[in-house]
Amino acid sequence: MTTTTLHPGKDGAGVVRRTVLPGGLRVVTETMPTVRSVAVGMWVGIGSRDEAPEHTGATHFLEHLLFKGTPTRDAMEISASIEGIGGEINAFTAKEYTCYYARVLDEDLPLALGVLADVVTSSLITAEDVESERGVILEEIAMHDDDPSDVVHEAFSAALYGDSPIGRPILGTVDSINELPRERIVEYYRTYYQPPRTVVSVAGNVRHEDVVELVARAYERAGALSGATEFAPPRTSGPGAETHSRVRVVDRPTEQANMVLGTTGMTRTDDRRFALGVLNAALGGGMSSRLFQEIREKRGLAYSAYSYTSAYADTGQFGIYVGCLPTKIDDVLKICRDEVLRVVAEGITEEEIARGKGQMRGGLVLGLEDTGSRMSRIGKNELVYDELMSVDEVLSRIESVTPEDIGEVARDVLSRPLTLAVIGPYGDKDFTPAIA
Repeated sequence: MTTTTLHPGKDGAGVVRRTVLPGGLRVVTETMPTVRSVAVGMWVGIGSRDEAPEHTGATHFLEHLLFKGTPTRDAMEISASIEGIGGEINAFTAKEYTCYYARVLDEDLPLALGVLADVVTSSLITAEDVESERGVILEEIAMHDDDPSDVVHEAFSAALYGDSPIGRPILGTVDSINELPRERIVEYYRTYYQPPRTVVSVAGNVRHEDVVELVARAYERAGALSGATEFAPPRTSGPGAETHSRVRVVDRPTEQANMVLGTTGMTRTDDRRFALGVLNAALGGGMSSRLFQEIREKRGLAYSAYSYTSAYADTGQFGIYVGCLPTKIDDVLKICRDEVLRVVAEGITEEEIARGKGQMRGGLVLGLEDTGSRMSRIGKNELVYDELMSVDEVLSRIESVTPEDIGEVARDVLSRPLTLAVIGPYGDKDFTPAIA
């Protein structure tokens, strides 16, 4: 067992420590002595992009199944044990990891850790539960498919990455969920839900030593601690990240058209990601951004208009989303295209840079005001990065971004071939000229 201080904190607060237990299980904590709550997360380094074709949808399927029961708790006991003390328990699945989390009073930390460890290590995954949750997931897919503003982002990923693991929907498809047998789900669970791929992160009014003892005890009960303290390193690549430039139109009789125009972005470890963040904030990151002002405030063409970035181990996305009347899609597309070209040619102003930096700084600091966000930061960081940057270090990196940095990033990212996804009543309309 080895323990390392990742960040010393100040005045006893904000200390981040990591202990690696036998079997490669990592425990990271951040002390927040002025609060009365604790957030616990169990991060597993497996996401939907890791699925082979025969396992499509298995990662998210497991997110549901692990709450259905263990040898010591049934589904009701799992939820009632946390909700009965005023806490919350849930999970989410992403492209490259899955997280099971709870938030409770500090005095209830032993219970929260015990329940989550039980869920993650000892799920029964019975045939009855698989069939029950199969129906629930199909309902979730149907609900998702009824929201064009959700579907358009999936359509964009599919157009950008093609029929590859990272381009497929996290939920899976109706066909893949219907065809996924229990045996393959169990195989997936036993292969990937192992200590070397797992990080337990805890933030709040805690002592690191107490957390480590509780985690070790819970995992020992499950027989999951053995071997050397070696853990899986952060992933630096992934299957199927080849990109494409194409147009995908989903013809639907909707009252509003939904579109995403974009291209590949930065990997999550690219040093230029801070410059891209400032550029994104200026271009479409808020009500004062160029796109919002031009599309909504000046011309009244849409209610919602924004840009965004997503980052993965070996690729990333930059996208512009707009929801507008179907008759206005051509005007909106032209504005988006013109603004992208203008930023590439001219960059952004000093005022926009200052505003973008302020937006990033405020978003970072304000987003870390609670135990849940702190837990997520240290847990995700331990899973996917080589080092933990302090908040001050991140703020310094944002502040050091120069106009030249932004110009270089704009010329790189925004000059790449564009991909477009559109959902609306368009039949066989050809949007290809709009992004040429």
